[in-house]
Order: sequence, then structure tokens, then C-alpha cells
Amino acid sequence: MRAVQKFVSFLVSVIIVALPVAALAAGPLVKNDRSSLNGVRVVAPVNLAILIQDDLVSHVSNELDVTREFIRSLPEGSQVMVGYIRSGSLQVRQPFTGDLGTAARSLRILVSSTSASPYNPYVEVLEALKKFESKGKNPNVLLLISDGLDVSRGFDSASVLNSIDMERAIAEAKRRDVSVFSFFAPSVGLTQRNFLAASWGQSALNRISHETGGKAFFQGTTDFVTFNPYFEQLTRALNQLEPVE
Repeated sequence: MRAVQKFVSFLVSVIIVALPVAALAAGPLVKNDRSSLNGVRVVAPVNLAILIQDDLVSHVSNELDVTREFIRSLPEGSQVMVGYIRSGSLQVRQPFTGDLGTAARSLRILVSSTSASPYNPYVEVLEALKKFESKGKNPNVLLLISDGLDVSRGFDSASVLNSIDMERAIAEAKRRDVSVFSFFAPSVGLTQRNFLAASWGQSALNRISHETGGKAFFQGTTDFVTFNPYFEQLTRALNQLEPVE
């Protein structure tokens, strides 16, 4: 009888010790349920193309998890495309799909090297815009994660802020009824080390977003802290879009 009592006491002590450990192990699984977006969700389906400039600084890759979370949080009926802006042409990692999990998994770590630097980001933006249907039941949205800088025709405010390719992209976005939203992040090249270049890049992103019915998001002048507040603000902005008739 005494042996049985000792065994029961031992078993109870094991359970008491194990419970906090189990709770700690399970805690993050519960905590990560929409935690980084603070419960904010897009309420109506959208057609969303996410374009990421491949030569952005390496810590942009730290934001892949919140980007995946945002994709997975979109409502049923949404269509998502994922592409990378790089030297040569647009790399489409995932064509438009309603499988949000597949779209989220198509995100990859950036090259973060000048070897991947595009001629300018707006050539590939224009290419991506042509993949949208001009008419559809969902609002068309393009999220551009870029430094926004086009110095292909000179490093001066007139050339950058009135980029020919950006103007072509704006015209195409309007023709296809696509709202362009943008997140600023510096590239490993000019916008990482040059305040003026970063400022012009942000102004260019602000222009393409404003003229197409979207918004540009950036923190400070030359870098960003996290994309979390960007995605929260983007979600609220998408919820204010006029529904397609």
C-alpha cells in the first residue's frame, strides 16, 4: 500500500512540473494567431499582386512571416500573385491563385545584392499590371515593396519623380483599375547610403500610389523598422476601397 502511495505522489509531482512546460510550449501557438497584425483583417476579397524588389537590404527578408500571415488572412475568394523585381525581367513565383497557403509559401528570401538590381522597378511593375484582368468582381490591388528609385535616365529630381516608366505604369494601372500601394525599403545600392536618393524614391512611391488610388507607407527617411504597422494600415485602407460593381 505504501508503495502505491509513493507511486501516486511521484506521478502527481511529474504532472505538476510538466503542466507549466506544456503551457509554455503551447503558448506561442496561441499567441501567434493574428498577433502581429493585431486582429485587423481585410473584410472583402481582393485580387492582390505582391511585388518585391530583389536587391533590397537583407532585413526585408525578416518580414516574410508577417507578409505570409497577411496573405493567409485574406478572405475567401481573394486571388494572389507573388513576383520579384530583379535584373532582366519580372520573376513570377506564383501566378494569380485562390490558394492563399500556396501563395504565402511562394515567398522567398531576397538576393539582397546589386547583381539582382533591376533596370528600374517600374518596368517590372508595368509587366505585372498587365497580368490583371481589367474587369472582375474583386478590387485590383498591387503591393509594391521597393526603394522606388529610377535613375535609368539620370540622377536628378526631374528624371526620378517624372520617370517615363513610372508614368507608363500609372497609365496602365488606371486603365486596368488597379490601386498601387507601396512599402518603402532601401536597396543595397544607392538608397541605403544616400539620403537624397532615398527621399526621391519615397516621393516616387508616393506619386504612383496617390495617382492610382493607393497609399505609400514609409518610416523615417532611409530605412524601416518593421512591416507590421504597414500591413495594419494597408488592411484598413483596403477595407475602405469602393466595391466593384
